[in-house]
Formats: sequence, structure tokens, C-alpha cells
Amino acid sequence: MTIRVCVAGATGWAGRAVTGAILESSEFQLVGAVARRQAGVDIGEALGRGRANLNIVASLEEALAVSTDVLIDYTGHDVVKNHIMAALDKGVRVVVGTSGLTASDYTDIEQRATERNLGVIAAGNFSMTAALAKHFSLIAAQYLPSWEIIDYASAAKVDVPSGTTRELAEELAAISQNQLGVALENVHGPKEARGATIDGTQVHSIRLPGYVIAFETIFGLPDERLTIRHDAGSGAQPYVSGTLLAAQKVQAVSGLVRGLDRLLFHL
Repeated sequence: MTIRVCVAGATGWAGRAVTGAILESSEFQLVGAVARRQAGVDIGEALGRGRANLNIVASLEEALAVSTDVLIDYTGHDVVKNHIMAALDKGVRVVVGTSGLTASDYTDIEQRATERNLGVIAAGNFSMTAALAKHFSLIAAQYLPSWEIIDYASAAKVDVPSGTTRELAEELAAISQNQLGVALENVHGPKEARGATIDGTQVHSIRLPGYVIAFETIFGLPDERLTIRHDAGSGAQPYVSGTLLAAQKVQAVSGLVRGLDRLLFHL
């Protein structure tokens, strides 16, 4: 059966690539498109693809007035949690590509999804190669006791750390306890220079022109180190296939699944 999809953030950087792929797909039907700035415009015309006979609406509430199977959210950290909760309350499953959610947010989301017997799949990064970099980092943490993460993004990215690296740090904590050479309370100088502590991992967020999205997990041993790095290009196409895979898989999920790597290697 065709999966009926609503995309929130349908004309944004990642959302427009995902929405365009849905319009071209025979497996999905686009039934809703949310983008506040272009409400009333045909989504196909907004994407430069010709008329799709579906107008963009300004709010998720308007979009979900139409029968929907899955909400794909690529909006912003300030609205994404409310979107997820509203969709679940309407019986709609959710795929989340938006970053900025905390571990506490995900606890609330998992509880609501479980109560509704619905699925939510969230990933800080739906790129296949990013999922592999995360997976390899989790494997390395089983054998190497010390690591730190560097998180790179454009100067305009406001949320820190990225959803990708927050997700990675939280899952590394489930593998092993990171060992610091010098405890933070014993550092001489500003402790902020050692980065933010996310579940025992020091994460350093760099925000500069010239970067798009990248992250690296650096593992250290005496006289050697291992770096696992992912670099994204300037386009959003790498996130499309992973997002659509999640939109398919979420039909069989109850509760919360975090990370594309979970779909690829654990489900």
C-alpha cells in the first residue's frame, strides 16, 4: 500500500530534497506539506517541479486534517517536539530529521509513542555514510577506553552540539565509560576549553563559514590514535534514502528508535 506522508519543513534545505523524492516515488503519496513562509503555494511549483496539486500550509494542524500515515519533520529545534507530540496524538507515526532535541525530550517522546503504540524514528543524520561512521565508532569504543568528538557545522547553525554528535555521545556512554586523562575539576584554566560534557564524552562544536556538516570521533592510546570522520557535501541528497527507509520501517515500530544505524544493523 502507498504510504501517505506529510513533510514539515518541506521547502527547507533537507526537507525540499526529501519532498521532491516523495513526489517522484510510487511507494509514497505526499498528502501534506508544511512551510510557514510559502503557505498557499503549490508544493511542486515551490520546488521548481511544476504543479503537484497540493498547496503548502502554514501549520501542522492544518496538514494533519488529511489522513496521514507518517510525518517527516525537518523543521527547527523550537517546534519539533510539539510537532512530534501532536502527530502521535493524532495517530500518526513520525520520522525526525530535526536536531536540537535532548535526552530528556526523547524520554518524553518515547513515553508518548509507547502509550499510543506508534513508532518514532529519529536520527541526527540520515546519511548512510554518517550512520556507518557512528556504527564504527560504537564498535571502537568496545576496545578503546578514551575518546572525544569534534562537531563541525556552518556558522549559521544555532544548535550545539549537532543532533548527530549528541546521539553518538549518548550511545557511546551505553558502550563504555570514557576515561579522561585529567578530571575536569582538576583542569587549570577555563573548563569550557575542554568542550561540553555529553554523557561522559567531551564534545567540541566548531561553527565556521566553509563547513556544512562533519563530525569525527577521535580515540587515543599511548603512541597511537584512531580517527573516524564523516564529511557531508553542500547538498541534502545524502539524507534522502535514509529518511525514506525510516518512513517505510516506522510502520512496524512501536516506541522510539534513535539512529539510522539502528535500522541498518539492529532491527
